Amino acid sequence: MVICVSDDEGTLFLTDDTPEKMSSDDDLEAPGGPQSGASVIGGYLKTLSGNPGVYRMINGEGKVLYVGKAKSLKKRVAAYTHPERQTVRIRRMINETVSMEFVTTHTEAEALLLESNLIKRYTPRYNILLRDDKSFPFILLTQDHEFPQILKYRGAQNRAGEYFGPFASVWAVNETLAVLQRAFLLRTCADSVFSNRTRPCLLHQIKRCSAPCVGKISRRDYRDSVHHAQMFLTGDSQQIQKRFAQYMQGASDNLEFELAAQYRDRIRALTRVQAHQDINLSKLKDSDVIAVHQAGGATCVQVFFFRSGANFGNRSYFPSHAKEEDAATVLEAFIGQFYARILPPARILLSEDLPNRDLVARALAVRADRQVDISIPKRGDRRKLMVHAISNAREALTRRLAESASQRKLLDGLAARFGLDAAPARIEVYDNSHISGSRPVGAMIVAGPEGFIRNAYRKFNIKGARDTTVPENDKEGFNPGDDYAMMKEVLTRRFSRALREDPDRTGGQWPDLVLLDGGKGQLGIGLAVFEELGIDGVDLAAIAKGPDRDAGRERIFQPGAANPISLQPRDPVSYFLQRIRDEAHRFAIGAHRGRRNKAVGRSMLDEVPGVGARRKKALLHHFGDPQSVAQAGKLDLEAVDGISSSLAGKIYDWFHADG
Repeated sequence: MVICVSDDEGTLFLTDDTPEKMSSDDDLEAPGGPQSGASVIGGYLKTLSGNPGVYRMINGEGKVLYVGKAKSLKKRVAAYTHPERQTVRIRRMINETVSMEFVTTHTEAEALLLESNLIKRYTPRYNILLRDDKSFPFILLTQDHEFPQILKYRGAQNRAGEYFGPFASVWAVNETLAVLQRAFLLRTCADSVFSNRTRPCLLHQIKRCSAPCVGKISRRDYRDSVHHAQMFLTGDSQQIQKRFAQYMQGASDNLEFELAAQYRDRIRALTRVQAHQDINLSKLKDSDVIAVHQAGGATCVQVFFFRSGANFGNRSYFPSHAKEEDAATVLEAFIGQFYARILPPARILLSEDLPNRDLVARALAVRADRQVDISIPKRGDRRKLMVHAISNAREALTRRLAESASQRKLLDGLAARFGLDAAPARIEVYDNSHISGSRPVGAMIVAGPEGFIRNAYRKFNIKGARDTTVPENDKEGFNPGDDYAMMKEVLTRRFSRALREDPDRTGGQWPDLVLLDGGKGQLGIGLAVFEELGIDGVDLAAIAKGPDRDAGRERIFQPGAANPISLQPRDPVSYFLQRIRDEAHRFAIGAHRGRRNKAVGRSMLDEVPGVGARRKKALLHHFGDPQSVAQAGKLDLEAVDGISSSLAGKIYDWFHADG
């Protein structure tokens, strides 16, 4: 999507990826320098027009506090010069504002789209925020091969083919793919695997693929199967089922009972997926059903995806907002940000009317380049569907609030057990994973009052501890498998960056409690890193398994404590600590496996600049293995065919950079 936005200085083209720097009308400076509040905002009024546009309110640290849209920028900004008419929350925002930036647009609909993109980019504190940034999976039926492949797909849709979705979850995609395999026998293998097959694979043996790779099916028959799959994915499953029934009867009449049994199995696959549709309205083609429920100052938005009359699953969202925001306002903000990520369908059904429904519909029409109908069902099957969606939203929010209350109790218990001043709002847990020092990875997981904060997880490819396949030239005294050195590197990198990017600790990214997986030695490393960086105000502890590595009898090491704290197996706080420690361990192992799998089939020579496939082959033929290349001298390297004196020097320096 591209939006053209014009101002007095020219035209700005916006896509889904908002530019790093948005131009303002004149990059206006707030009058009075460090002043803030209504007087600063009022200083902009004399230069503002009555055109539609988007404005940003910025604090003294240069952070965006709020992004808003307006039909008339001048009128909207003028309202902020009367803070006595605003809520306490908005008055606080006005008092923090030291400058503003503006972008004018052609229409209010374009302003709404731009507002959604900027909110997504800046995540301003005073906006309603959709924090879930997971992409949605699709099913791709490729068109760049004579025997099309069907597969699960995420990311930019730049490969030739038809995309079906979005699906609410990977589980929903996998279920549909399993049906497609059983019913239409389409291949799922990569093109490279397909071209190198000499006999059918296991999927053919279990009747999940027609084996076009070895000529078990003609091109024409395979194309028919592809066409049938397209019909199924576009909502014509009943017609396909009837056609298969005719094929089955014909095969049976011709005494081809094995073929008839195959069609019977394919009919059963189609029947099974139809039976699993909890709600399947034949007249509901491409539609999203969005319901909202509020309780306890929180909101759940439930989205059901219907495509071609089939239920593609649902997903719950919990937008971040002020407690006084009503359901309709939260829903409108949610829709703007949600459809900034995916194209809206032709129809959207809502449980609540929007304050600016017509404006939102026009904006989504610009986004989709076609009409988008937004309606609130009042009766009939669509109303029944909405009641079902509202019930799901209510139940999801009830579970969320219950989990949050339980989590808060655990954090209070943790604070009491550790002697903390208050319950920690952010806990960071660190662990390392490696095999004898090979491809070491550090991991950080984050937990808080709402449970695990997975979008804050981080992994660290250890740079100081070299791989054991490299000769003894380790950096800075690192030895392969040195867990203390690995922990030191991870903590140093994490908190050095925090000091650079958020020295005032106002960005919400500093932990209240740091837990290290290990014992007294890891705790000592953490204390040394904090002392070296000058970090205080962050509680630190190490958590180790009990005697004989007995999970459930963890021991806690704290600074200044002569003896570790031993927790009882049935203590809820002990179970909580075990759970977050295990989560860190799981994440670290997963990161290590990913790095190891990525390295399969690669050698250290792949990283050397100037050494391509031909020269790598010559080096290996001459020396026998990559380790010998790394240990070779410059003259030895020059003796290899195709390796000049200058390149030999570069290869030598690459492996002896620390020598």
